[in-house]
Amino acid sequence: MSGEAPAQLREALASALDLETLGAPAGNVSVARGSLAGRAVHVALVENRAASGSIGEVEGERLAAAFRVAAIERSPLVLYLDSAGAKVSEGLQALGSFRRLFRAGLDAAFAGAPIAAVLGRNCFGGSSMLAHLARCRLFGPSTRLAMSGPAVIAASSGMDPLDASFQAMAEAAMSAAARAGASSANTQWTRATDLAGWLREALAAPRDAAAGFRAGHDALAARLVPAPDPIAWEPARRADLERIYPQGCEARECEGLLEGRGRSAEGEERFLGIVGEKPLAAQRAWRFADLAWRDEGGGTLRVLLDCASHATRLEEERIVLTEFIVDMSLALENLARRGTRVLLTIAGKAGGGVYVALAAPARHVAAVHGAQIHVLPGAAVTAILGSSRDAIPSFADYHRAHVAEEELKLGLVPDR
Repeated sequence: MSGEAPAQLREALASALDLETLGAPAGNVSVARGSLAGRAVHVALVENRAASGSIGEVEGERLAAAFRVAAIERSPLVLYLDSAGAKVSEGLQALGSFRRLFRAGLDAAFAGAPIAAVLGRNCFGGSSMLAHLARCRLFGPSTRLAMSGPAVIAASSGMDPLDASFQAMAEAAMSAAARAGASSANTQWTRATDLAGWLREALAAPRDAAAGFRAGHDALAARLVPAPDPIAWEPARRADLERIYPQGCEARECEGLLEGRGRSAEGEERFLGIVGEKPLAAQRAWRFADLAWRDEGGGTLRVLLDCASHATRLEEERIVLTEFIVDMSLALENLARRGTRVLLTIAGKAGGGVYVALAAPARHVAAVHGAQIHVLPGAAVTAILGSSRDAIPSFADYHRAHVAEEELKLGLVPDR
């Protein structure tokens, strides 16, 4: 059944919408047009199960175009996602492309375009982030959704991905049944499911997209154990902040979160940061998003990022880490739409979904000289591709790939 289920769900979707494919596929992505109760529906399909991901530059451009049409028309968009995420094999080009793609997705979601996600066998990484721009998600019986796939989690924890006990734990953490139990926005498909009825409900126009996203943030707190307590801030000093704000700054830090205000020749601005050696887990992501959701807006908000990647642990996937990472992006985009000038500064290491979540809503990305931006950490790349890439890119590489627009030379590290 598990091997047949994705194809059956794909066929059921085509039948429910009477799909008509438009043009030739762009790599692993094809677009189609359908109708539901006399209403035109746009459909974008990602249909590749390659371990290295299926969304690269070509695919990203086609998907972004579908989001842009939906945003302009405020028309329904169905995403069919059977993908391990961004093409790791394309390196920085895939990361820059996914930043632009997620930017387009945020525009469509906040414009009020009804978005629904129908999921095939795999929905990992960036693909899982796209799925959480949708108001509702339909999981096939064998769907696995996570920020990190089993191979990456096994590699980071020193486990054998083929070990039966690990496979059972991974399946339980990522399964369609587990996801359906985590949120009322998730439904598990069976042959008895009224797919047309589900689509009508999922594609109902949202009354207030931002309010819905904020309500989703508040609901996420219930998944965190222990529950978020008030933050115990301590004063902080960082050399990079002192260089960015030569006229003074007040900063405080708590468990890898930064907050404060700084002054430069351009005036005063607020800043938030995710820093530290520990990968980003759900608790810290929620706290960051909470600070952004509570921000009064206006002026400039600089986001500082020095965090190599998200956590790759099964306990994080059990509570759907993807939702917490996407929540950060939604909170920042909400601020941007309320008149805040959102900037991102890469102060050290950055990459993967954490980078995309913070870079997509930012109107400008700067990288401090010596910062390292990557698609995924080396161990994760090795787990996916079977080999690592040891070369450290230059800022010119970042600029060509559209992952950063400006290099900040603060004199903190020597030239390479």
